[in-house]
Amino acid sequence: MKLVKRALQAILAHLDIPLMCIVLALMGVGLLTVFSATSSDGFQKLDKQVINMAVSFLVMLAIARTPPQSLMRFAVPLYLLGVVLLLGVALFGIVVNGSRRWLSLGFVRIQPSEIMKVAMPLMLAWYFQKHESMLRAKHFVAAALILAVPVLLILRQPDLGTSLLVSAAGFFVIFFAGLPWKVMFGLAAAGGAALPFAWNMLHDYQRRRVMTLIDPTSDPLGAGYHIIQSTIAIGSGGGLGKGWLKGSQTHLEFIPEKHTDFIFAVFSEEWGLLGNGILLVLFTLLIGRGLMIAAAAPTLFSRLLAGSITLVFFIYAFVNMGMVSGILPVVGVPLPFISYGGTALLTLMLGVGILMSIQTHRMLVKK
Repeated sequence: MKLVKRALQAILAHLDIPLMCIVLALMGVGLLTVFSATSSDGFQKLDKQVINMAVSFLVMLAIARTPPQSLMRFAVPLYLLGVVLLLGVALFGIVVNGSRRWLSLGFVRIQPSEIMKVAMPLMLAWYFQKHESMLRAKHFVAAALILAVPVLLILRQPDLGTSLLVSAAGFFVIFFAGLPWKVMFGLAAAGGAALPFAWNMLHDYQRRRVMTLIDPTSDPLGAGYHIIQSTIAIGSGGGLGKGWLKGSQTHLEFIPEKHTDFIFAVFSEEWGLLGNGILLVLFTLLIGRGLMIAAAAPTLFSRLLAGSITLVFFIYAFVNMGMVSGILPVVGVPLPFISYGGTALLTLMLGVGILMSIQTHRMLVKK
């Protein structure tokens, strides 16, 4: 009995309870919504998602017990491994639906771009920690190059959604490290001037997504179908929703990718504006708690890493809700902790584990 008690105390010592409660609440919403979206297939998808959550939770516990100083040692090797694997994808990757995103290792198939969602903030936080006492303009240029290499390799696959998330993770680290506002305004102006060139570099399907955002009805049975059906579902939910398992758009199979990228449309139809409000509160609490952990972190590495991970959670939620609502192009970003899938959930829970590591080790040091 004493051994069990000690084991529980050891686990709880490395858990941030407020953060854990928020994440569990979001996962609970996710399970309910995944079951509703896939109920016609029985419990198969639900069972797999429970397993995904259990594995991700165990990984989170392991990372939470790892001191931030130890995490810092993995930054360079993990980043280099990710870049090498991305080069492997470019040379030997498997093509699925026109995209070369996967690499076969014989016994398993992996998507190396997912590694960069964690490796990128780790690498840049390590880099700025190393040069903390003498940060100059050249260090920000070097950081931009560190960010650009994997992002360009991911864009080449092409995978706009993942490249956006990796870019955001890296940019937030650079921003929190002290990137001057005048530089950001200059970059924004340069980005605006480069839009015509960027448009010409986009793939045909990416251009169609942008044009569909402007006028979904221009191709209602093709590129505009996703947005039209998702906005109908969101609107039909009204104030209080149609009720769990009672969404007509969902269960009549009008919503595409309803258990993954477009799961927010399923949730909105069944729980309405009230449910969306509660969901937004949960995400706001998640982001607020993450920023509190970042603000209290004892080292530059911990602050940069915690701040970047937290704002990546925001990007996940904002982009997914925006694309499903028709205010952003469809880029294939899941709704964090709610969409069905193992890889994205594992990446997110790694981030949660890092936040808990930063918070609980800070508390243990104080004690």
